[in-house]
Amino acid sequence: MQERTKKNKDQYKKTLNFIATVVLVAVYTGIFAYMWFSYYNNKEIAWGFHTRGNWLLLAIYVILIIIISRVYNAFAVNLKKAGDVIYSQALSMACVNVITYFQISLLAREMLNVIPFVIMMVADLLFVSLWTLAFHKLFKKLYPPHNLLMVYGSRLVESFSKKVAARKDRYRIGRFMHISEGVEEICKVIPEYEGVVICDVTSKERNRILKYCFEKSIRSYTVPKISDILIRGAEDIHMFDSPLLLNRNIGLTFGERLLKRLLDLVIVIPITIVALPFMGITALFIKLYDGGPVIYKQERLTEGGKTFNVYKFRSMIVDAEKDGKARLAAEKDDRITPVGKIIRKIRMDELPQLFNILFGQMSFVGPRPERPSIADEYQKEMPEFKYRTKVKAGLTGYAQVLGKYNTTPYDKLKLDLTYITNYSILLDIKLIFMTVKILFESESTEGFEDNSIPSAGGVETQKEEKTESDDRNE
Repeated sequence: MQERTKKNKDQYKKTLNFIATVVLVAVYTGIFAYMWFSYYNNKEIAWGFHTRGNWLLLAIYVILIIIISRVYNAFAVNLKKAGDVIYSQALSMACVNVITYFQISLLAREMLNVIPFVIMMVADLLFVSLWTLAFHKLFKKLYPPHNLLMVYGSRLVESFSKKVAARKDRYRIGRFMHISEGVEEICKVIPEYEGVVICDVTSKERNRILKYCFEKSIRSYTVPKISDILIRGAEDIHMFDSPLLLNRNIGLTFGERLLKRLLDLVIVIPITIVALPFMGITALFIKLYDGGPVIYKQERLTEGGKTFNVYKFRSMIVDAEKDGKARLAAEKDDRITPVGKIIRKIRMDELPQLFNILFGQMSFVGPRPERPSIADEYQKEMPEFKYRTKVKAGLTGYAQVLGKYNTTPYDKLKLDLTYITNYSILLDIKLIFMTVKILFESESTEGFEDNSIPSAGGVETQKEEKTESDDRNE
């Protein structure tokens, strides 16, 4: 009975989120329809649309809303913070309205008056703010934070529990239990909570907990290990009546490489043309500040462990590493110049890497290229770090979109491997759209508290390789 109640409760939550989505899309479409019929149709566009044409235009508008909002996860009012939902929706609707404006301008064969679209965008923003606050409050009232049990096996629990605490609107850790207390004892406690968080526990013990949770219909959250991420990217095949998981482990195929290169050129060439004036202004300010070199180049690693020189606008003082020691930028690094602080904040320092992409040394999407000396340090604790070079280094990727500058190297590695093992051209396009979203989020540029190379978090990785056993010991 209790299991059925939990299941129904989750279904009601999904249904409520679906209703919220339908309401939002309907209002967006209504605002656009009012603007279309009252201003553009038969006025700006003299020949007008007939009934089927109007319905087609509205249908295209709805499809654009759904596709772009899903890319930015903008409908997740039940999952994300209110401010993040409003920001994601504002960005989604800006994209939809810009595309639609150019679409109807092409129909009219001239650039139409943009003011109605600006008014429509303001109306959209006002409504989505009210919509988000109302449904966010409703979800919070109907679905209080999940009371969770955290089962852990290493020091990873400290950093991860801080992340959970940052979402106190959704989760509350009611108790911590170390795996040394025993799986049987842990399973006795599990029914007292709404879910279990499993953090860095060996596969033998983790699998017993997962199966228990599955049997009792109790939700579980598992912090994946690197081996889990590799398995998640596997292809489902069958050997007669035996299911198999196939990991090809070859990186990208020839066709995928070709499509990826074409996408790079299609995107980077127009961006570079548009960016050239801004790059010129940036170069001028850097030169005027201290007379030093404008471009900073540094050896980095790319596909197959090959090295190349990455280009950036210089944001630090000349000879910032004159002692020869590789150091990452700190949160309050006195080596960063006043001009550098500005260009780093708005990502202008990264623009010269567009030429690295044009030259074929980098891709637009991929793991960020690391310095050989720092990569060597990470690999001492985390041998899997070299797996990142299965594909060409990139300007943006999962680690940049979902992580922060001070995200641990171990977590960044897991994000990069998630990208590599699940690669598709559609994933590249999605990450490019998501990159636009983070351009104005200051959190993603936060530095480390000091400028030393952070721990790779590889202690847990080594432990994983030594202690994880296969299912024979279950």
